[in-house]
Amino acid sequence: MAFLDSIPWWAALAAALTLGLAPFTPEPHIVEKLRMLFTGTLTRPLDMFDLALHAAPWLLFVAKLARMAVSRG
Repeated sequence: MAFLDSIPWWAALAAALTLGLAPFTPEPHIVEKLRMLFTGTLTRPLDMFDLALHAAPWLLFVAKLARMAVSRG
């Protein structure tokens, strides 16, 4: 948990908005890969890695939010 606490909020948000959404056009990769996941077409290892890469900053941000909620509650 100390790892989550050591990451500043601005850095977690910046990572989610940049790496998490890149490339921005024609649509963010995370949107494309989630669509592939839900339709069952996410089968190539490269696509799975791409989903993990673009989802990681969002998961970090959500973990920081959850940590904050638990520590306050």
